[in-house]
Amino acid sequence: MKQFIIIAGISGFLAVALGAFGAHFIKNRLTEDMFAIYQTGVQYHFYHTLALLCVGVLAFWMPDVAALKWSAWLFIGGMVIFSGSLYALSLSGMRVLGAVT
Repeated sequence: MKQFIIIAGISGFLAVALGAFGAHFIKNRLTEDMFAIYQTGVQYHFYHTLALLCVGVLAFWMPDVAALKWSAWLFIGGMVIFSGSLYALSLSGMRVLGAVT
């Protein structure tokens, strides 16, 4: 469906922006292990975005396949929970967020 392609575009923009933010602004402010966690969040953010784009294109061409819609929403949820918890963990240092990830 069209909205999944749009969400993938926005997500891709955010992944690039957060990656650049990490490389240029917070790299020297985090410990090496926390920065590695941040980079992992960015990396998986990109993976989820690419998967969402692929599912969105398939859903656009096959709009009656419910599994594609479910897959898209699950990729979005996974992106928010997984990458979001890694971003929060690396920036806050709260190790308890590792359990969410």
